[in-house]
Amino acid sequence: MQQNKKGRPPTKKVELKEGFYIELRNKDSNSPIKLRRNSMPEIEMAIKQYEKSKIVTYLGQVKGGKWMDGKNQGKKTA
Repeated sequence: MQQNKKGRPPTKKVELKEGFYIELRNKDSNSPIKLRRNSMPEIEMAIKQYEKSKIVTYLGQVKGGKWMDGKNQGKKTA
């Protein structure tokens, strides 16, 4: 059985909130999770917490809809 979806699909792209982002993934998985924190010390604590059991990648800081540093520096978030 197929379910009918009602309503109009969203047309606006989702933008990331301002803050610092890291990407977490399991060692044998391809699906990452983005984790946001408000400050760099909080990100450093999160990296220490997760680095033993997961692959952790620092993505950078988002400010005004753009990446300020890290892997995607200068690009838009959406």
